[in-house]
Amino acid sequence: MAQGLTDLLRAPRISVPIDVEKALAWVEGVTRLHLASQQREAIRMVLCHKALVITGGPGTGKTTILRCIIRILEKKGLRIHLASPTGRAAKRMAEPRVGRRRRSTACWSGVPPGGIPAERPATLETDLVIVDEASMIDIVLMNSLLRALPLVATLVLVGDADQLPSVGPGTVLKDILDSGRLPSVRLTEVFRQAEQSRIIRNAHRVNRGEVPDLSRSPRGEESDFHFLPEEDPERLQQLIVDLASRRLPARFGVDPVADIQVLTPMHRGVIGAAQLNSALQAELNPPNPGRLEVMRGGRIFRTGDRVMQIRNNYDKEVYNGDIGRIVRVDPEEQEVAVRVDDRTVPYDFSELDELALAYAVTVHKSQGSEYATVILPVHTTHYPMLQRNLLYTAITRAKRLLVLAGRRRPWPSR
Repeated sequence: MAQGLTDLLRAPRISVPIDVEKALAWVEGVTRLHLASQQREAIRMVLCHKALVITGGPGTGKTTILRCIIRILEKKGLRIHLASPTGRAAKRMAEPRVGRRRRSTACWSGVPPGGIPAERPATLETDLVIVDEASMIDIVLMNSLLRALPLVATLVLVGDADQLPSVGPGTVLKDILDSGRLPSVRLTEVFRQAEQSRIIRNAHRVNRGEVPDLSRSPRGEESDFHFLPEEDPERLQQLIVDLASRRLPARFGVDPVADIQVLTPMHRGVIGAAQLNSALQAELNPPNPGRLEVMRGGRIFRTGDRVMQIRNNYDKEVYNGDIGRIVRVDPEEQEVAVRVDDRTVPYDFSELDELALAYAVTVHKSQGSEYATVILPVHTTHYPMLQRNLLYTAITRAKRLLVLAGRRRPWPSR
């Protein structure tokens, strides 16, 4: 990996005549944005360097920077690829907020099913690759990406270095930043609109090693962050089920299956993902003569269940972390159909080990995803996993509403 980055840095970049200050003024005009000084500096560095790291927490304007870079360089006729280490994060990059088609690094850098890189990954026909969620890149994937990248291309890694590292081997983004070999920009300014969010304010508090503000919002004031105390793990499980099935749908009008995601630090235990999934399935999608089901590996999959793809399947074009809903169980055809985004994906009964119930998922499995509403249990029974970067990652998965439930002081400083 180090040699690949060195070769990339030494190679000449594509010559593009560009007046950086005029480009900044132009993009502010067409986007109607007023860029902050850190944002302007990040764009300058992308326009002037062969490779760059842009890192920062939530609300610091990373997406705005990407939009501006794309507008400027597309105007100059450059070929641009957006990429991400996971299919789920790559789909997020296709949203209008970025406004450019995406590819997943797991697809185009020559990594076949199973994650083993191809001997000769196809060289990308591109001038600029922007990789989002770069904290999730492991050594294997980074090597494959560098082998597929033309030496004349520019590479921009965008990510939050304070989040959980990749599940695979290595801490690539952290190591690159620590090496000092690549230019980097660390965004620290939280913008006014984002600063109004208690989710974002508390995420930054946790990241600094501080206890989040768990106080109630003033009466009559809406908040996107709530805390409910509960000491007993059994009662905490019941509280989570009640929040997901009754209280949050009634108060906020959210769909209990489509809009709410329970995140938990661990898989085992009363408030771990496995037992929470069983309890939530029993409440939200109980057995019914009209709901066909199949049991595989001790797990029941039922029509209407929320499920997650837990490994990349390139033939089906579904990836680790993709969430869908079972729309059909067909015992005669031995097939389960899952609606993922806007398409239906068929699974043979023998392929059901690729799926898991997803009413509750571990924080590690949530990396690269965002959810409208998140319920997060915090309790000392999870203490071995309660590191600062795990809690910070969990909090930043929530887009509109976060409900913490549990003990007031399991918060680590490390």
